[in-house]
Amino acid sequence: MVKLSVIVPFFNVQQYVPDALRSLRANARPDFEFVLVDDRSTDQTPRLLEQAVDSLPGARLVRHERNGGLATARNTGIDNARGEYLTFLDGDDWYGPGYLEQLLGAIEGLGTDFVRTDHVQCTGRARNIIRVPHGRRGVALTPREAILPADRSTSVDYPFAWAGIYHRRLVDAGLLHFPDGLRTAEDRPWIWRLHREAESFAVVGLMGVFYRRGVATSLTQIGDVRQLDFIRSFDQVIADITADRDAELFLPKAVRTYCAIIAHHLGNIERFEPAIARKLRAMSAAALKALPQDVLTEALDSMDLERSVKIRRLRWRVPVRTDDLDSRSHPGSAPPAAPAAPGGGAPGGDPDLDDDPDARDNEGSAVA
Repeated sequence: MVKLSVIVPFFNVQQYVPDALRSLRANARPDFEFVLVDDRSTDQTPRLLEQAVDSLPGARLVRHERNGGLATARNTGIDNARGEYLTFLDGDDWYGPGYLEQLLGAIEGLGTDFVRTDHVQCTGRARNIIRVPHGRRGVALTPREAILPADRSTSVDYPFAWAGIYHRRLVDAGLLHFPDGLRTAEDRPWIWRLHREAESFAVVGLMGVFYRRGVATSLTQIGDVRQLDFIRSFDQVIADITADRDAELFLPKAVRTYCAIIAHHLGNIERFEPAIARKLRAMSAAALKALPQDVLTEALDSMDLERSVKIRRLRWRVPVRTDDLDSRSHPGSAPPAAPAAPGGGAPGGDPDLDDDPDARDNEGSAVA
């Protein structure tokens, strides 16, 4: 019987594959499996993964015939996983020795649907500990009760899929898969759904997963149209919450976070080509107009002046051109396919803000 399945998507990360595989070897156990998903890489990544199948205990290689992005690659891994528990790693990150055994012990001891962990953020030689924004640790909790308050960072603002472990019953309940085809912010609808629909979770202070930031070829560094998928992602969050029994309670937080991330992108709009920048403004303006306007007004009134001014200008003064909206012409429709970023998609679970030096602080202050 497979106790734990580790799902690792890869896309064009040949320089980081050895580190990831080395860390998996340092965590191998006879009842662990490593589901390596090659998302149609075009560099030496496939060759390195083929070699790993022979040398890494428990490794299985699954190949995509076409590039699908991080969300799709993770879903492929979930569909091929056989473990009682599942966890994730991105292809350009790594684990500390013995981390997976500790992680498994934590969820077995607590008996919860899922467990969230802290992680180590790595930027060059610098190391920073990033903690789950939740105070109570080591005890079983109700996920819905960890969503609020709206004006502070909570567990739903820490969406990193690889910072945790998940019981198979979440797969059986349809809660662990990601919105297929999203190229960025794929973790946002996912973490909200977990907290709204799972029955139990816990937070523990393990720090054995190392997340690599500032990768030059990552999606957030490139700044292309795929980044605009954050709008589809948050539209999905809003739609899901609107149908929730506690929509009145949860919508202010979701709308506030959505506005904070739109403001973040507007503040960094120079990294986009002019045509994509126009598309960002147009799609963001349409997204704002589609939100509950009373909730939006309340969110803007509670935000800091700089960001609220950005959003207010977009809300009232920027005309929406239908020829700029493309995928928003039909809610939920996907944009044209494009290659994913290294690692199977934008690295990390918060790719719409990652690789900005103050990204997490920016978002945190916007919702705090």
